[in-house]
Amino acid sequence: MVIRQVSLETVCGITSRLPENTKPEAAFAGKSNVGKSSLINALMNRKSLARTSAQPGKTQTINFYNINEEMYFVDLPGYGYAKAPEEIKAQWGKMIERYLHKSRMLKLVFLLVDIRHAPSANDRIMYEWIMGQNYRPVIIATKLDKIKRSQIQKQVKEIRLGLGAPQDTIIIPFSAQTRQGREEIWELLDGCLKGALPRTGQEA
Repeated sequence: MVIRQVSLETVCGITSRLPENTKPEAAFAGKSNVGKSSLINALMNRKSLARTSAQPGKTQTINFYNINEEMYFVDLPGYGYAKAPEEIKAQWGKMIERYLHKSRMLKLVFLLVDIRHAPSANDRIMYEWIMGQNYRPVIIATKLDKIKRSQIQKQVKEIRLGLGAPQDTIIIPFSAQTRQGREEIWELLDGCLKGALPRTGQEA
């Protein structure tokens, strides 16, 4: 897709009503500081529309980015930020779960996991939430430039096993620095415009 126009159209807080969009949505979930904003900016060919920060827990809202008046990128709150109060972390979780449950236009869910490490307990919980809403998430293994090429397959296998993901789960190594993986992600997004990826329990 040629990116002609992008805008931050809707920002939803804890008590906000979710928008009733009529265009396909692709959601991005991941723990704090996993590189979610950097990925979204790379996909949109923008440097800083999605706010990046060295401070974890920056995204505390659900942000809807309108892409070419054709689809939405939905940036979900980063989870697992240790310094956030338990009450706030619980509210972020409820926001994410409510969106996954209620959105009628959600076609594709990306779960971001740091390729350098085994999935955390929070990563596994998020994976199970997504699966529990009958979506089959695509795993984006971020920070690819931080490891050696010879380590990639080993780390991808560790992520698959750590999440308990089926063998046919799509896992795409990605680097915001080199943009490796961007084309593969956009192939899936282009497919999202033509129809949803299979949900769990459905024929492919």
